[in-house]
Formats: sequence, C-alpha cells, structure tokens
Amino acid sequence: MSKRRARQLAGPEEIEAAFAAGEPVRLLLAASNPSDPRVKPLCDRARRAGIEVRPTTRASLWRLGKTDPPSEILALVGRDPGAPMEEVLSAGGAAWLLVGIAYPGNTGFAIRTAEVSGADGVFIDSDFEHEGRREAVRAAMRADRFMPVFWMPALPVVSAARKAGRRVLAIEDVGSRAPWEMDLGVPALFVVGGERHGIPAEVLAACDDVIRIPMSGFIPSYNLQAAMAAVACERLRQLSAS
Repeated sequence: MSKRRARQLAGPEEIEAAFAAGEPVRLLLAASNPSDPRVKPLCDRARRAGIEVRPTTRASLWRLGKTDPPSEILALVGRDPGAPMEEVLSAGGAAWLLVGIAYPGNTGFAIRTAEVSGADGVFIDSDFEHEGRREAVRAAMRADRFMPVFWMPALPVVSAARKAGRRVLAIEDVGSRAPWEMDLGVPALFVVGGERHGIPAEVLAACDDVIRIPMSGFIPSYNLQAAMAAVACERLRQLSAS
C-alpha cells in the first residue's frame, strides 16, 4: 500500500493498530469531551509525535465518519494535507487541475469528488476572490482539511506535473477515447474545464491526451463533478483489478 494512499480510520482500535504498525497518521479528529477513556491517551500520543489533533463536535464526527454508531475519534492516514506542491506531484497517484470554473459551489463539489476518490491534491485556476474561495471550501465539506488544495495558474501546474513524470490528461468532449479505453492507473494530472467554455485552448494543447465521457441525451454536457467521478471511479476500478 502506498504511504500516501488516503484512508480514514475510525475508533481507538484501528488507530492504535496504525500507530503500532508505523503507518503515517497525519491527523486526528476527536470529540471535545469523549466518553471513551482511550481517546485522550491517543490524542496525547499523537501530539507528542507532532501529529495535529483537532477537537471536533460529535455532529461533525457523525457527518464525516463511516461507522454506525459514529466513533469519538477519526484519523487520516497516508496523504499529508499540508504537503507542498512538489511533494504532491511526485506522489505518483492522481491529481486534479480545475480551470476556469465559474461557480464556487461547483468548485467545492469538484474538490470533494477529488478528495473522496483519493486524489493526491487539487490545483485550481480561477478568478475567485476571498469570499468565492471560502464558498468553494464550504461546498467541499472543508475537504481542504484532508487534502492539499492550491490556488494557482494552470500552465505552471501542467509543466511541473510533466517534470514530475505525470501524464496530463484532459477531460473534454473533443476526446476520442472513453475512460475505460485508457490506462488511468498511471501517475496523472487530470484537467477539467469550466461549465460553459471548457478547458482553455492553450491548456488543452499542453495536455498529453483527451478523455471523452460518452453522452446520449439532449443536454450537451454532464456537470463537471459527474465527469470527474466517472473518470475517478474508472481509475479506482483499474487499480483494484491490477
């Protein structure tokens, strides 16, 4: 298993096992006043190791957790939310570049889609001011707490990704091959454009290949997070089958 593969651990047993195995625990979310006596010692151990511990409401733990009943402590293993750009691009998994998305809400949904599918990080080229970025982060369920998110121009990201050995794959209707007709398990930077105008021509020209999402209706396109999810799920399927 990759040291950067992101996954959630829920409950003291799973987190204790991760510490014992030397897994890269990056972050703990813990109930502010836990009833389980094992939670506080785990938090103390994490702090001594330099791992961030965030006191969290039970409502947030319930929304974020994958267990029922919800655990009083969750851990992020693998991916480092504070990793710099160079580390993200050298990680060898999937990263996403969002270019020219017009609406902060759609940007947030796209960030969430990237995080839940295990991306190494997301790069966003947009004109959003501070409030627009805040709205995007809120729509993403604050996924930036668990995955690196960078706001920067597109072309330097494409250049850096190629130098790091990643393929740069656009998702556009001008593509000739569907996701399942391509090898998506390689280290890649996936590029998605805005709602109306798509990927700018100069960015599209810098990509190595173009993925086409099949469509069969009257409306001319999927929403962007649906297209992202189609590619991300196919990538995960290919990796699980390899």
